[in-house]
Formats: sequence, structure tokens, C-alpha cells
Amino acid sequence: MAIEQNNPNEQGNTRTSTDGTPEPRRRRKKPRRNGKGSNQAANANLAINERQNAAAAETADTFDSADEAAANAEGGVKAIGEQRLIPFMKIEKPMAILSFLLIIGSIIAIAVNGLNLGLDFTGGVSADIQYEQPVEQSEVVNALASNGFDDAVVQYLGKRDELLVRLPPQSDNVDGLNASLDKALDLPNNNASISNVNIIGSQVGGEVYLSSVMALALALACMLGYVALRFQFKLALGAVVALFHDTIVTLGVFALFGFPFDLTVLAAVLALIGYSLNDTIVVYDRIRENFRRVRGISPRQILDLSLTETLRRTIMTVSTVLLVVLAMLFLGGEGLFWFSVALFVGLLAGTYSSVYIASSIPLRMGLSRDDFVVKVKPEFEEEIVSFNDPKMTD
Repeated sequence: MAIEQNNPNEQGNTRTSTDGTPEPRRRRKKPRRNGKGSNQAANANLAINERQNAAAAETADTFDSADEAAANAEGGVKAIGEQRLIPFMKIEKPMAILSFLLIIGSIIAIAVNGLNLGLDFTGGVSADIQYEQPVEQSEVVNALASNGFDDAVVQYLGKRDELLVRLPPQSDNVDGLNASLDKALDLPNNNASISNVNIIGSQVGGEVYLSSVMALALALACMLGYVALRFQFKLALGAVVALFHDTIVTLGVFALFGFPFDLTVLAAVLALIGYSLNDTIVVYDRIRENFRRVRGISPRQILDLSLTETLRRTIMTVSTVLLVVLAMLFLGGEGLFWFSVALFVGLLAGTYSSVYIASSIPLRMGLSRDDFVVKVKPEFEEEIVSFNDPKMTD
């Protein structure tokens, strides 16, 4: 009994008071909070929440599986972050075939029909005309045609009473030509005065034509070097092929339909080279950035992401330039008409080539993230030096 009194903790129903006398252990009237008794409602709500979370997780897994299946059908990735991908490269092969056919067709049209070269390349007569009153270009052309001067080109020189008249090659007699033109250019109640007459020989026109071809070739070579130095040679080759595509397609359209090709059209072609390269550079800059920033996706998906991100900028740029070109086409007069036609054709070709030529060719050449990662040269690599302390070996 003494043992039982000295060790009351071994008893199930007694405990020791402050004066050392054993007291009976009081029983808990309420159950412990172990999921029974008064805590059953809370546990029931917890169980319901767990079931709802499990159902939501299962639904999310189902949707993720569906999105993954759809993404695999489109090339692997459907969206990156909040950016949905447009599968531009999915139709890469059909567009490559279309581009090849356009280039071949343009070359055939240029070889068979040739370019309808203007007076700047073939030679002819150029005259500065001053009228007493403003005049319409069509009136001057009709007056010249009625006096035997066919195929005349009339342009305004700032004002509607100052014009530049260009004619095909005529006789070498300048005095007789001045008298004939002065008579042909006079209109009813509106006389004309000739301030300057220039006769351009065919040799000069041939030199201008050769210089124009050399200017186009030099522009393409400079673009190749610029893109190769700024980005990568694979991208540079794609950019030059895209620029060649834009140039040859524009020339092919002019050769196919017999549109006149003069220095204004040549200026439009050179302007198109700059515009198309600018659009291509924007795409290339985004491609380089995404190759360095985004991990875990293929190069094809990197290109799709880059083209998707620059699509809005491309649409806004093309829309604004197209509005200006259409304004010149319909409101610029005859002097800017063929210039605007060349810009319109090249604008469409340049926008297309920036997506499906300048981007697909580097992809076919094996463009990867390694092309944009800066590698440390061997002379700058850290050398591992081992130091052996004799005291530590003793």
C-alpha cells in the first residue's frame, strides 16, 4: 500500500495533492478534440473541402492533358506564359514551295519579256516647260501626241505650271527640236516656253542601267555583312535571300505586265530593300532574345513565339505604310504612279518574306541556342590552381 501511495502516477484513478494525500483523478467530461464529439462538424467541412480540391485537381489534370494534346498536334507548345503561339512554321514547306515558284516565274518573265526600260535607261529628250497658267498633265500629253511626239512622260516640278517633259530619242538637231516642241506644247489661251532641253544618248542610258544593277548588288552585299556582324551568319543568309526574293518578285511583276521601269521605280526598289531589312531585323532581334531567355522548347517553337510577339508591330507598320502608298498611288499623279505600284508590290512581298523566308532558312540550317550563347575563350577561362601546404602533410 505504501508503494501505491508513493507512486500514485502508476494508478489510473489517483493523484497526489499538495499535502501528500492521494486524491482521486477527475475524469474529462468532454471528449478530446481528436475528430470526435463536438469537432465532428469541422471535420465534416474539412472532408468536403478535401473532396472538392481533389475533384478540382482531377479536372485541372484533364484540361492540362487536353491542352497538351492540342499543343502536340500544333508542334509541341500552345502557349508560353500568357502568350498564345501562332504556328507560323506549321505551313513552312508550302510557303517555301510558293516562294520558289514566285522566284522562278519572275526570272522567266524578266528573261522572256524583259523590262520596259524608261528614258532614263534608253536615252531620249528631257525638256523643262513653263506655262502661263496651270495645266493638266493629260492636256500636255494629248497635245504632244497630236503633233507626232508619242510616248511622252509629263511630270510636275513643284507647281502646276512648271513641268518636265521626257520623250523617246528624237533627231539630234536641237534647234529644230526646240521649234517643234514649242509649237506642239502651246495650248489654247495658254502658251508654253521651253527653258532647257537635254538630249540623253543611249550610251549614257546604258551606263545608268549598269550602275543601277551594281547598286542593287552592292546593297544586298552590305546587308549580308551587316546582319552577319550584328546577329549570326545563318540569319544573314536568310535575310539576303528574303531581300533577293522581294527585289526579283517586284521586277518580275513589272516585266510580266510591261510596266515602265525608270529611275523612280529603281528608287522604290532600293527603298523596299531598306524597309524589308528593317522588318526582318525586328524579328531577328526577338529571335535572339527568346533563344537566350526561354528554355525547354524547340527552335521551331522559338521562331513561332518570336513571330507571334512581333505580329502586332508588323501589322501596324504595314498598315501605316500601305495607307501612304495608296495615297500616292491614287492622289500622287502620274509622276508617282509607278513608284507607288513598285512600293505596293514590294510591301506585300517584304512582309511575307520576313515571316516565311528570313525565318525558315536559318531554321533549316540548324539554328539553335548555341548560336547566340557567348562562349568564353580559352585564354579567359579560370585556371584551377592547387596549393599543397607541407605543414598539412606532416
